[in-house]
Amino acid sequence: MRLILASIVAATIMLLACSDEIPSALEESTEAGTDTVSTLVANADAFGYEIGEYGGELTFATISEPLTLNLALANDAGSSGVLGSLFEGLTDISWLSGEPQPNLAHSWDVSSDGLNWTFYLRRDVRWHDGEPFTADDVEFTFNEIIYNEDIPTSTRAAFNFRLLDENGEWQVAPMTVEAIDEYTVQCVLPVSFAPFLRSMATAIYPQHILAPYVENGTFNEVWGIDTDPSEIIGTGPFLIDEYVAGERVVFRRNPDYWLTDSEGNRLPYLDRIVQVVVPDLESDLEAFRSGLADTHGVLGREFAELEPLAEDENFTIHRRGPTFGSTFLTFNQNQRANPETGEAFVSEEKLYWFSNIDFRRAVAHVVDKDAIIEQVQHGFGYPQWSPISPASGDFHNPDVATYGYDLDRAKAILDELGWIDRDGDGVREDDRGNEISFTLATNTQNSVREQVSEIIHGGLRELGLDVEFELIEFGELVGQLTSSYDWDAIVIGFTGGIDPYGGIVIWHSSENLHLWHPNQPDPATAWEAELDDLYVRASQELDRELRFELYHRAQELVADNLPVIYTSHPERLTAVRNVFGNTTPTLYGLWDVRYLYRTDQ
Repeated sequence: MRLILASIVAATIMLLACSDEIPSALEESTEAGTDTVSTLVANADAFGYEIGEYGGELTFATISEPLTLNLALANDAGSSGVLGSLFEGLTDISWLSGEPQPNLAHSWDVSSDGLNWTFYLRRDVRWHDGEPFTADDVEFTFNEIIYNEDIPTSTRAAFNFRLLDENGEWQVAPMTVEAIDEYTVQCVLPVSFAPFLRSMATAIYPQHILAPYVENGTFNEVWGIDTDPSEIIGTGPFLIDEYVAGERVVFRRNPDYWLTDSEGNRLPYLDRIVQVVVPDLESDLEAFRSGLADTHGVLGREFAELEPLAEDENFTIHRRGPTFGSTFLTFNQNQRANPETGEAFVSEEKLYWFSNIDFRRAVAHVVDKDAIIEQVQHGFGYPQWSPISPASGDFHNPDVATYGYDLDRAKAILDELGWIDRDGDGVREDDRGNEISFTLATNTQNSVREQVSEIIHGGLRELGLDVEFELIEFGELVGQLTSSYDWDAIVIGFTGGIDPYGGIVIWHSSENLHLWHPNQPDPATAWEAELDDLYVRASQELDRELRFELYHRAQELVADNLPVIYTSHPERLTAVRNVFGNTTPTLYGLWDVRYLYRTDQ
């Protein structure tokens, strides 16, 4: 299953949430949201695939384009969105139920203790260049790419299993992956792992293409952004036919794709998918209104304009309830120094501010969520307090600490610290005499995130802080977060997933995406040590109710300690032209693009 729509709206559509302090106007929206969820579940239950027609294309506009064509190295939605149709995993996540389902593996067995998994691979799968897909490709992907410490892949975090040794210390161990025969793979885990089948949806790569690059140490340079698209070889339903940077990515149908419909017709039905790159979200809307794009992630401010046009312009706006991502403010608390220069990544005075929990609580009180919801999302939003979406059901904890907009309280917190304006210039100094001055950044080409950041910037200035607001190109911003660590405060967003374990790359202190203080050899704080423990234990707990409890506690820790300060969740609104078959809105998508077909051919 390939959810192309996920990449269409990744930049702007986040998740739905509520809190104990929702204004009355939002209470009605929350009740409507509950009804929406019920409807989406009913849609999924009633859905059945029809036999489609071949031909035509799906076109969508996006502000995101890839930073790499090497999926193993991708850290951004632009890259993964482009490459998601080219590569597949042994399992996949159903767009109807949200549950794991067979994909490159047609079935599997598991031992009673949950440690020994045997996957049986399809025998009719070929790589895009015609070579057969076999168990050797699976063994290669895990042992030579995912577990290769010389390859900086974020996928490794999902397959580094943490366990207590005989001294009660946490250790990290891999699973063993072995090709038993040409079409059988055995995985032996060091500990039980509740979301294992979900994790096995990770992409499998072609050994016959990539092994030489791994062997000679050049894998991190292969399949770069300038690579001829015909060299990107996967097993997926589409191939890249053309990539013109800054303009478009064109995918063409894989005529030898392994999946067929119920009458034996080879999928996919569509001939092409065209991703048109546009400079900003406003241009995305223009592309849809002009007929260039078939879908559009509707912003709250656009709903009133578009809804009356739906019948005349032959489209439907789907309200799809909660999604799984988040948008937040975070401060750089990296205590390490640049190994090349010896200079600290964060200056002493800034580290003093950013690592102070009372400072972060004061800032939390000036993030005006109601203003964000009304001014940016035009009422189609909800305040966010928890890192796990309500879309994850009982994993979500609605009873965490909240920080309502309260400028007086925020000022009082800093006053109590002795961080006051001593010289009357309108800017506070800390108790050591340092003027509190730093830069707040977010990425360009995303007007929604820019507006959210401007509201936050205004709150920080009202608090008496000297804050410069800066817009940075997205690729540069990602580089600051993951390699140079040269930043002060950033407003950024992460996509999420159905199972909270996917967040371990953010929440475990040893990971590179633990943004505020990444790659810690040991947890810097007691609460981070507890958070590490909770995420590890939750991943190994097979009792679902106990997993809920562990993740509820994790959310309490995040809300109490504020390593990130959340903003709000927009409601997911997606406009789609009424020219496609095999579609229905569910909690997890609108279609499986392999079965999608045009009804206007």
